[in-house]
Amino acid sequence: KNRVQRLALAVFFCLSFCVRSSWAETILIKFATLAPAGCTWIKIMERWNKELMEKTGGRLKFQIYPGGVSGDEKDVVRKIRLGQLHSGGFTGVGLGEIAPEVRLLDTPFLIQDPAQADYLYNHFADIWNKAFQDKGYVLLGWAEVGLVYAFTHEKVETLFDLKKVKMWAWEGDPIAEAVFKTLGVTPIPLSITDVMTSLQTGLINGVYGSALGIIALQWNTRTQYMVDYPLANASGAVLISKKFFDALPADLQVILKSTGQKYLTELTAASRKENSSAISVLQKNGMHLTKPPASELIRYQEIGKQARKSLAGRLYSQELLDKVEQSLSGLKSK
Repeated sequence: KNRVQRLALAVFFCLSFCVRSSWAETILIKFATLAPAGCTWIKIMERWNKELMEKTGGRLKFQIYPGGVSGDEKDVVRKIRLGQLHSGGFTGVGLGEIAPEVRLLDTPFLIQDPAQADYLYNHFADIWNKAFQDKGYVLLGWAEVGLVYAFTHEKVETLFDLKKVKMWAWEGDPIAEAVFKTLGVTPIPLSITDVMTSLQTGLINGVYGSALGIIALQWNTRTQYMVDYPLANASGAVLISKKFFDALPADLQVILKSTGQKYLTELTAASRKENSSAISVLQKNGMHLTKPPASELIRYQEIGKQARKSLAGRLYSQELLDKVEQSLSGLKSK
């Protein structure tokens, strides 16, 4: 009898140890982004990861897959749905795959400076959060890409000159489709991972992106001119699967969200600063900036209104569009 009791106690303690060990195991958040290794995006993600591990006692950490190794943003969205990944750093294209109404933030000629972007992130926060949650994601924070410009190999004076350019458009992106259509441009749709090769072969000779993004992707080595008037402001964010997030212990949820807000706010500020500096770097390396005449700027604003209206009912409601435009109009008048 004593032998049986000792055996039972041994099994009990063994099972208890195994259970305690499983509780102490690190939970990995498999995170993917197009941002290349070594860039500010990844450096700040690594700092976030370090603090996350410190504050959770090693119970929670990111496993980071940079540089598009997990595919483009549509691939990442699909892999999150399948449970192969849990989280991603997305530009507007990826965000739109999840919650189309958020693409309103990326529409042409809507946002012209960071203050307007911050206002829309904060003033309509409940709408954006709900849009993501309804589709099974939790917003950990905005990570803005920045103001988007057109870059070409051949000289262009205005955005209307893009008609003569073999212009790239991100394949399947309704925002790019709308802005180029209103400008009278017929772009060549490609996955972002095919752009550099297409620039090298001459399939395209025009691209668009933030100044920092153009350098990071080395597209500046194949373009010489930048139209110095932003087409749009590209939003970005870090999302995590709601199913995965909800399964985390409550204390880890709180730590993940609080540290996320801290580091993604820092990332947006760093992105804005580096984008501003990147334009100077581009110029020093031979990039020529062309400034459209003031007479054309009014036309750009009208084109923006047309493009945004054409997307109402497809990506977002007319009601939301009206609220955002009126809200920005009130902000400008203050």
